[in-house]
Amino acid sequence: MTKNKDSLPNADSSEFRCGWVALMGPPNSGKSTLLNSILGQKVTIVTPRPQTTRNQIVGILTTAEAQVIFMDTPGIAQARGALSKTMIQAVWQSLSQAECILLLLDTSLYINHQEYLEKDMTPLIEALANDVRPVIVAANKIDLFADKARMLPFIDKIKGMLPKAEIFPISAQTGDGLPDLVNLIISKLPHAPAMFPEDQISTASLRFMSAEIIREKLFLHLRQELPYGVAVEIESWKEETERNLTVIHAVIYVSKSSHKGMVIGEGGSLIKEIGMEARKEIEELVGTRVHLELWVKVQENWTENQAFLHQLGNYAQ
Repeated sequence: MTKNKDSLPNADSSEFRCGWVALMGPPNSGKSTLLNSILGQKVTIVTPRPQTTRNQIVGILTTAEAQVIFMDTPGIAQARGALSKTMIQAVWQSLSQAECILLLLDTSLYINHQEYLEKDMTPLIEALANDVRPVIVAANKIDLFADKARMLPFIDKIKGMLPKAEIFPISAQTGDGLPDLVNLIISKLPHAPAMFPEDQISTASLRFMSAEIIREKLFLHLRQELPYGVAVEIESWKEETERNLTVIHAVIYVSKSSHKGMVIGEGGSLIKEIGMEARKEIEELVGTRVHLELWVKVQENWTENQAFLHQLGNYAQ
């Protein structure tokens, strides 16, 4: 996208700060919730299931003093299969681009299960061992326990693992600590002009975000491991301006024939409900009425098919 200097905030101010921040952490630490809360608008999907985010999502926060460009990444976990490997590639790509690293950890999990911390932190410690860039550790989910003194052993362990990091307790869900966290992040960014217009909050296209909304509804409705075997592709997108209508045709891919009926539901009940929920949210996103058509197709073992992953585009950077 070509950027007009006049549309950029404080384009000529030498005091303005702008930079890229890699938002990283183990699966289900709350990265997507944090990004949506900071931006005040939903730019990435959120579900109770780990590893919902499959690729790098860029969210942009612009204030009068700064522009913070967040890269929300898939949760760091052991890579298994082609899909997992492309997800991990997105994480390390973000790490190489960032000027500041924001590591989000589930404090509630680790104060109750300290044995998980070393395993989850090992790949991050190795990646950051010789890194000179600022690292902020956001200790998330402090709303889940009342006695904040329980955090002290956890904080001591993090200090031992990442001695140069600044540790900041927050709750992405309630917003507790977020304004101060944002101010801290801004202070770590270089003095530089804004890179994006002030009204832009993401680099993701409307087509991509619509596909993600559909996938979110699938995650919320489906059980067991099935959500990880579904993908969504927007096959066609037509804007009928005179009717204030956007017509969207989307395909839901499943990896096994037996899964097709599970997505459709008895008498088509489940796919109809998913379509209704997604349509309402997409209408808020695009600002028009939406006609959404969903189909389910079988693509055997698509999560292991590198060519198909690249065809989808959403899952390979």
